[in-house]
Order: sequence, then structure tokens, then C-alpha cells
Amino acid sequence: MIETAQAFGVDIGGSGIKAAPVNLEKGEFAEPRLKILTPEKSTPQAVADIVRQQLEHFEVPEDAPVGIAFPAPIKPGKPLDFMANLDQSWIGVDVTEEFSEACGRPVVVVNDADAAGIAEQQFGAAKGQNGLVIATTLGTGIGTALIYDGVLIPNTELGHIELQNGKGDAEKYAASSVRDKLDMSYKKWAKRLTKYYGLMEKYFNPDLFVVGGGVSRVSEKFLPYIDIKTPMVPAKLRNEAGIIGAAYYASVKAAKAAEAAEAAK
Repeated sequence: MIETAQAFGVDIGGSGIKAAPVNLEKGEFAEPRLKILTPEKSTPQAVADIVRQQLEHFEVPEDAPVGIAFPAPIKPGKPLDFMANLDQSWIGVDVTEEFSEACGRPVVVVNDADAAGIAEQQFGAAKGQNGLVIATTLGTGIGTALIYDGVLIPNTELGHIELQNGKGDAEKYAASSVRDKLDMSYKKWAKRLTKYYGLMEKYFNPDLFVVGGGVSRVSEKFLPYIDIKTPMVPAKLRNEAGIIGAAYYASVKAAKAAEAAEAAK
């Protein structure tokens, strides 16, 4: 791993597992990422083997913080109780322990939407923003991250908030995949997004919404038509956010562990 990198990040998805060393001074990749397709049978062993291969490919030093963005709520020390995008054999597994054993080193695991939100807060569209930031990822579903004064409130699943007037689960009504499936215009889709973000605004009164996901590349086609009062901005880091956020999160955890160890001496 080259000298400009301070940490290593991995972003695990249902179709691909992406990894790269990260320059935390600039909030960008220190080397081009390596993407390996997620195995069709995406068991814990199969996925962990790929992460280990990626660490070996980049020759990541043993003392480098390693963060993994994972597509499920993560509670350290507790087994996983829900899995949507990988093999169901993940249920009941301590994800952090699984990856640490497979990689032969301690790793830090964080929910993938949380990782993306952290990256936007530290290096992207929400940098310098005080108060409550809600970062959303519009894709197959709706991922969310809540960050208050720079502190992550982990494992929120606000893409499943129940909309008013019988519209049901938000991501089944307003995710980007729904727009694609119904071949909906961006303006018409923005009306659905207004119902979602309007309800989020009512419940949480945030200071900023950051809108990510692949569709953020064409944010000018729908963001101006979402009729709410809270400022909304497109994500800047896009598909790099998961890797960068996971690496940053791992570096923060490593620094806190070092401080605790020093204080205990």
C-alpha cells in the first residue's frame, strides 16, 4: 500500500466487492480501486475470502486501519439478525469477528449507508455542516445515515418509514429502482420523493439532506422539483463514498483505541 494512504476501505455490495487504500488527508483513493464480483453464493466464507484477497493485492500493512462497509445493520459483538442482499447464511454471524478471523487482523465493520454518510460529512457535500444531516442513498432501496454535529447515529433504516395516506413503505414507493421499473419521468418521481422527504422533514427537522446513489449524477433532473423547505444537495463522492467512509471510520476507531491504551498505562 503506497505511502499516501492512511487506511484501507472495502465496500461490500450484492453485485460487487470494491476496495482501495484511502488518503484521509484528501478524502480520496490513494490507488485505483479493485472490484471483484460478489460470489453467486455469497456466504460469509466466500465474501471474507475476497476481502482477504484484496488486502493481499494492495499489500496492506498489518497496522493499517481496515474498514468494511457492509449492507446490514451492524452492532459490534452481536450476531447479525437481518440480511437482504447477501446469502441468508450471514444471519447469526458476528460480522466483525468473521472478517477479522478470515483476514488475520482486526477490522472495523460499519453499515454501508452509514459509511457513505460519514464520507460526505467529512469530505463531501456535508463537510462543515453543523446540526443534523440526513444522508440518503437512492438505489434499489433507500439507505439512510443520520449525523449530528459530526457524530454518527448508526443503523437507521428510514428508507422503510411508512408514508402517509396509505402509500406504505417508503422505498417500495420512491426508490430509484421503482422509477426505473415504472419508467417514470424524473418530475413525476420527484412528487413521490417529496412525500418521502417531506415526512422526514416533519419528523426530524434536519439542517441538510444529502442525496446519493447512482442517480445523483443527474440530480438536476429531480432535486429542483422536490418541494420541501430543508436544503438538499447531491452527494459528491458517489460510488466512492462507501470505501472512503469505511476507511475513515476505521481510522477513528483505531485512534480512540490507541488513546484508551495509552491512558490505561
